[in-house]
Amino acid sequence: MASSLTCTGVIWALFSFLCAATSCVGFFMPYWLWGSQLGKPVSFGTFRRCSYPVHDESRQMMVMVEECGRYASFQGIPSAEWRICTIVTGLGCGLLLLVALTALMGCCVSELISRTVGRVAGGIQFLGGLLIGAGCALYPLGWDSEEVRQTCGYISGQFDLGKCEIGWAYYCTGAGAAAAILLCTWLACFSGKKQKQYPY
Repeated sequence: MASSLTCTGVIWALFSFLCAATSCVGFFMPYWLWGSQLGKPVSFGTFRRCSYPVHDESRQMMVMVEECGRYASFQGIPSAEWRICTIVTGLGCGLLLLVALTALMGCCVSELISRTVGRVAGGIQFLGGLLIGAGCALYPLGWDSEEVRQTCGYISGQFDLGKCEIGWAYYCTGAGAAAAILLCTWLACFSGKKQKQYPY
């Protein structure tokens, strides 16, 4: 099977896939922020949440529904910062995934990845990693929203977690982006075989 990648390029393709998968899984999971409300564990992502309070008509009290789901609408996301974070991080994950799938195809298709294409792909990965990093940086700005304050205590605010703690999905998303910026971008420069010389 012909490949358009060098040995370094094959390593780049594998790392690109791992970085994209790590960031995408972290982005989708609602475990960016952990806390508790009404004695039940609660977690938030950028556009998803686990456990939420509802009013029980029969008992005339608030009870926690222990299930995970996304917000009913984009405007339902608790803060404008989290809405921006969702868009920016989702776009960055999409770019990383696009490059990763192209790189994996380069393992099987000859003349798909030249040196120039590899460098452009590295630039796209750098941009994707920056977008995800920007999303991770924006996320703490939404910690002063009412939903977060109900879970983390009313002492929480921007960049102040109160009684909550950062979850594994936040670190997972950021780690995938950092690896894409630092490692994949560099490997991409050496990924493609030399451009084929055409007679014209």
